[in-house]
Amino acid sequence: MDTEAVAVLLAAASTGSLSAAARRLGITPMAATRRLSALEADLGVRLLQRTTRSLSLTPEGEAFLPFAETLVEGAAAGRAILKSASEGASGLLRVSVPVAFGRKVVAPLIPDLLRDHADLRIDLDMTDRLVDLVSGGIDVAIRIARLRDSSLVARRLAGSPRLLCASPAYLRARGTPRTLAGLAGHDCLARAGVTHWVFRVDGRDRPVRVSGRFAASSVEGIEEVCVRGGGIALLAGWNIQSALEDGRLVAIHLEDAVAQELSIWAVYPTSRQILPKVRVFVARLEACLARMPSTQAVFSQGAQLP
Repeated sequence: MDTEAVAVLLAAASTGSLSAAARRLGITPMAATRRLSALEADLGVRLLQRTTRSLSLTPEGEAFLPFAETLVEGAAAGRAILKSASEGASGLLRVSVPVAFGRKVVAPLIPDLLRDHADLRIDLDMTDRLVDLVSGGIDVAIRIARLRDSSLVARRLAGSPRLLCASPAYLRARGTPRTLAGLAGHDCLARAGVTHWVFRVDGRDRPVRVSGRFAASSVEGIEEVCVRGGGIALLAGWNIQSALEDGRLVAIHLEDAVAQELSIWAVYPTSRQILPKVRVFVARLEACLARMPSTQAVFSQGAQLP
């Protein structure tokens, strides 16, 4: 069975269009149509119901879909195993990352990766929404969270310590909070819809209600307002490292609590053989994260206000 034709079926089923499937696979719409027709002829059944306006799986197509996924994944894993290690990573790598993390951490790694692996191509999807890895054709997603149970396969790459921070101008005008109770009197810059920040107090997680006059849907929006003196923010160390180093932000140390630490995860759509292109990317990112400062090191950077 032609696995390239099976790949057309999977792409068409997830995108709802043969044209979109062709774009995803890097082939012409005519080639996609021919491959699908050949697959249907080989199986002796119609797999897709196509009209001028819509495309959907037939009952036979629905039944065949799980086997199609196994065929394509197995073929890809087999090709990866047969490749010599000296060949390195190749093909199109699709990566999904949060916007701020993608811009500050992942994107700077891309030029060297492409230089070191001439046959590698990278499609970086920077979004703060949770992407469906399977339907989106994503090879690996980077997520920063306390990852919950999932049908996906995840590998922890590093911790992601978060710090309270504010601009020197804001702290001179409003004072520096020293305790959780003192935080209540400040303008807190939170993500839209977030009403509590979680801190570790005496070894336990404690949600603390925060309030302020500004909220944003993106971390980058919060950071910008924080740097310009709009209030106190709770941001990841990797996100504010440069702002701490050049004095635009100051890390705030509370005497009775520390912010709950999250983790940075590489999330895969399947537990099957990890392709060389994915391994190379994850290894490069993990090495980068290992060089990032610890929470205590971040606190020591930049000016500390009295």
